[in-house]
Amino acid sequence: MDILFYHLTETRVEDALPALLERSIERNWRVTVQTASAERRDLLDGHLWTYRPDSFLPHGLDTDPFPGMQPILLTAGGENPNGASVRFVIDGAEPPALSGYERVVFMFDGHDAAQVEGARAQWKRLKGEGHTLSYW
Repeated sequence: MDILFYHLTETRVEDALPALLERSIERNWRVTVQTASAERRDLLDGHLWTYRPDSFLPHGLDTDPFPGMQPILLTAGGENPNGASVRFVIDGAEPPALSGYERVVFMFDGHDAAQVEGARAQWKRLKGEGHTLSYW
């Protein structure tokens, strides 16, 4: 499993995430994006429909009908109903057990002290479990 940490200091999650999701779709990966709250999930949903006029990211919410059919699923929980092999964990969300994923990406705001501390704690925990981690 690849575990990546994206420390965002010059861009926001909203700006960095769409390009990473586009690359995931190009590789035919199924993705779950986990936010820290339902409100944030819903805001991100609106943003992914409008972030660029010439692009389309097929996605849905965990509360929509047939979440298992979504190539990109936005959730505020720990489920994986779309059978994603890639999980993005943003805004300091608490991830579920990571077994079963091929890639896990933690994205955190470098200007938010709580998110930085949360990422450090995740790094320490995962490193202690013997995972190989990458920092971006």
